[in-house]
Amino acid sequence: MPRHPIFDKLYNVTEILDSAPNDSTSAASDRVAFSVNGVPVTVGGHHPHLLAALREELDITSAKDGCSPSGQCGCCTVLVGNKAVVSCQQPLSKVQGAEITTLEGVPEAERQAFASAFAACGGLQCGFCIPGIVVRAKSQIDKKGAGLTREAMAPHLGAHLCRCTGYVKILDAITAVARGEVHAPALSDRIGGSGAKYEAAELTLGDRGYVDDIRVPAMLHAALHLTAHTRADIEAIDISEALAAPGVVAVYTAADLPGELRVGLIHKDWPVMIPVGGRTSYAGDVLAVVVAETRQQAREAAPLVKVTYEVHQPVTDPVAALDPESPISVWGTDSNLLSTSAYRRGEDFDAAWASGAHQVHEVFETQRIEHAFLEPESTLAVPSGEADDRRLHVYSGGQGVWDDRNDIARVLGVEPDRITVELVSNGGAFGGKEDLSNQAHAALAAWLTGRPVKCTLSREESFAMHAKRHPIRLEYWAACDAEGHLRALKVRGIGDSGAYASVGMKVLERAAGHACGPYRWDALDIETRAVRTNNPVCGAFRGFGANQAQFATEGVLDRLAAEVGISGWEIRKRNVIKPGDEWGPGQIMDDGAGGAEACLDAIREPYQQAREAGYAVGLGLGLKNSGLGNGFREVSKAVVRFRADNKIEVRHGWTEMGQGVHTVALQVAAEELGVDPDRIEVIVDTTRELGFGQTTGSRGTLMVAGSVHSACAAATAAGCETDVDYDGEYLVDWTQKLGDPAYPNPTIHAVFSYAAQMVLADPESGEITKVVAVHDVGRAVNPLLVEGQIEGSVHMGLGYALTEDFPSDPETGFPTKSTLRSLGILRAKDVPEIEVHLVEVPQPRSPYGIKGVGEIGLVPTAPAVAAALHEVDGQWRTKLPMRPGGET
Repeated sequence: MPRHPIFDKLYNVTEILDSAPNDSTSAASDRVAFSVNGVPVTVGGHHPHLLAALREELDITSAKDGCSPSGQCGCCTVLVGNKAVVSCQQPLSKVQGAEITTLEGVPEAERQAFASAFAACGGLQCGFCIPGIVVRAKSQIDKKGAGLTREAMAPHLGAHLCRCTGYVKILDAITAVARGEVHAPALSDRIGGSGAKYEAAELTLGDRGYVDDIRVPAMLHAALHLTAHTRADIEAIDISEALAAPGVVAVYTAADLPGELRVGLIHKDWPVMIPVGGRTSYAGDVLAVVVAETRQQAREAAPLVKVTYEVHQPVTDPVAALDPESPISVWGTDSNLLSTSAYRRGEDFDAAWASGAHQVHEVFETQRIEHAFLEPESTLAVPSGEADDRRLHVYSGGQGVWDDRNDIARVLGVEPDRITVELVSNGGAFGGKEDLSNQAHAALAAWLTGRPVKCTLSREESFAMHAKRHPIRLEYWAACDAEGHLRALKVRGIGDSGAYASVGMKVLERAAGHACGPYRWDALDIETRAVRTNNPVCGAFRGFGANQAQFATEGVLDRLAAEVGISGWEIRKRNVIKPGDEWGPGQIMDDGAGGAEACLDAIREPYQQAREAGYAVGLGLGLKNSGLGNGFREVSKAVVRFRADNKIEVRHGWTEMGQGVHTVALQVAAEELGVDPDRIEVIVDTTRELGFGQTTGSRGTLMVAGSVHSACAAATAAGCETDVDYDGEYLVDWTQKLGDPAYPNPTIHAVFSYAAQMVLADPESGEITKVVAVHDVGRAVNPLLVEGQIEGSVHMGLGYALTEDFPSDPETGFPTKSTLRSLGILRAKDVPEIEVHLVEVPQPRSPYGIKGVGEIGLVPTAPAVAAALHEVDGQWRTKLPMRPGGET
């Protein structure tokens, strides 16, 4: 499996250790001696913990830094003696004289056993957490051998977080290794093949690095100084003390920006830094960039920047922010109302509501959620050339490298063709890496110093800076007739979008569009508003407004079913959308809509069996669009190139963040070209104009499949000559914008996916014991990876339903949580059994019939949990999370 060229320089661990600094470079008393992978070393005593010494001095990078020094993600786990420990919690004084083993030092046969098992079982997605988990698994297998069961292993993963997989296939892989099973994973050469994930072995062992694992000569490090107040005028910034700190090369503020101050995906309203004379608007605003020779020096100097503020009371209540007397929350704007999305369809709502035999009026509230991707944001910018030939190569883990390139060029005041942004597949995103983060700061520092600069956020900085899931208040009025046929639905929603636009208006637009769920209604009156406040910015997050809205929609359906006296399954069956029906904003549904009823039919038997067995049972049915829709012209391009070394480059424009888009590109190319998939190398960078927008909205799979298919067709028609770029394109240009009078029945979205999920709970304790997930994906390109996506999204959905929250202080606007453990994310031992069933109802006009799976996975989960818990205690749930800080 090929590795990107940037990582060809990965060191042999013995060479690293042989070249490590010794006592001749500093006094012996300042150094700490121990052994790593059998090699004696000494390291500087200044490192804050063992992880820093391994990564920053010894350049051993299999141990990842996801949260140092809190020790709550497990990504940095190593062996100290025979004990698995999180290395960011180990001061060097505790490992003096110890024997340290990292994954690089594990015997090769064991390394390959783990790599093969994780690849064959689908035990990884983004891969960032896996090396630490493998070390933990090794320690347990060494103790228990073939007797290690998944039930025994799960509690030992309590020190580890995985945000992608739901742990199901991780435990499959670990127990396979414990039993001594031999696997021979291989990439698949066809659509529908459950082959290994692209780069699975390298990711398992920590050999395929992330941005923060890259080392280049003369590299500097940047650290950011963030605001101390969410709404304050900046009167002065004094950098003198920071500039005089040891190792500091430069300190930059907004005054040093050569180009534009503001960036943004839709509105250019997000300042890269707040200048003197400007005003802060949220906790993640950056005031200065400190550049130093080492990461530790940059971090120690960043707090030395002195800022003089005039502090104002922040605006933190989104309802109050809409009052005409409210102060403006965000500098540079003239209104706290970011957007309004509204539509009315069918009969007059008031008449339809009045005629309903059963009526429900309820207010639902969903919470703000932190993405908690395991890899904090990291960017490396490398300058080259002189004067007019100056160029910048930026290594980014963002979700849209072309947007990154264009905004970096704006900030630097140069033409975009002088900036190349190369995607380094990231360690998870879920929408949280769409907005420009520290890319501009690293680029600015590299451009001005003329040296490579890396900027990696701490976990606390990541929490403060990137956009979150919107908390939304949703007021619902719903009515049905005596037989349970849906008559009228009215929704009023207010979403707290935080300070800057990000894609907040689109999230609330999506919430409005999906508020009717996958059902027919006679009358609809829907309105949602996105509001600016001084709370954390909210933007894209898996589900993108659909899960917030459908938590409420499914809730009112369950209440109506109880009034009518029918089951949750039956009321959904009587009202489910079908091909040819008019849906929600007026779209006439195509044959792909048959997936909604197919999911319901597939779950009927398990649903009936569970009820007969005496479980408390909850059911949720959801839909989620794939793509942008709403009249956007969505273009995806790809290049296929045959090289003289017998390799085949497949270039596309989409971000690999664990979902498997590189694997999709590879399997399409292998099938269409009829080649060995091991010949294929997948690349994403901006050297070709292939990308248009973000990897978002579950569209990556279908868009990359269409464009790579087209490029392969071009190559085949031309004879597959060497060193020729064969271009392909996939275009979606048949959607219309809601409200366009030319389209009384607008096609708002080109593709929808559907899912039914059933949650089983113990009727006495309320413990969630099982989730059955039936998903229509149109066509599963790689069923093994699709199952993993669903398992991971169910895990995320359970956390969303039960325990996760990311509140902000109403007095200050600052987040009140600063550690991963405080978020309430479910650990391996807390995850119930997850059973996945795939349904394939092909989507018309979509390559291979693909629909997408990334976002729909958690849309039905929370309402299904709420319905199951209602069967336990008779209480209707209206607010998320339902068990804050609790267990399943």
